[in-house]
Amino acid sequence: SLLVMNFPFVEKKIKGTIFLREFKENVDSSELIWHLDREDRKIFILESNGWKLQMDNELPKELVKGDTHFIPKMTYHRVIKGNGDLRIRLTKLEDKQWEM
Repeated sequence: SLLVMNFPFVEKKIKGTIFLREFKENVDSSELIWHLDREDRKIFILESNGWKLQMDNELPKELVKGDTHFIPKMTYHRVIKGNGDLRIRLTKLEDKQWEM
């Protein structure tokens, strides 16, 4: 069965585990919930105006165009809405345990 979730962003696969993700200006803040992911992630900020990333037990950090942020797997985090759209390049870093 196909599980369709309404995510608060649109996402386009670039290649492999690299995605272009866009949070629209009109997203409802209540949709930007605390969550965790199953894999490490690296995000590169393409466009942001006052949007923030908040990691568990940390103060929110402003997402600035050109910056890279690392989000460790199984770590709670959320995005806090700014002005305009937030555009990021997201790389999902999969475990390659067999490469010791």
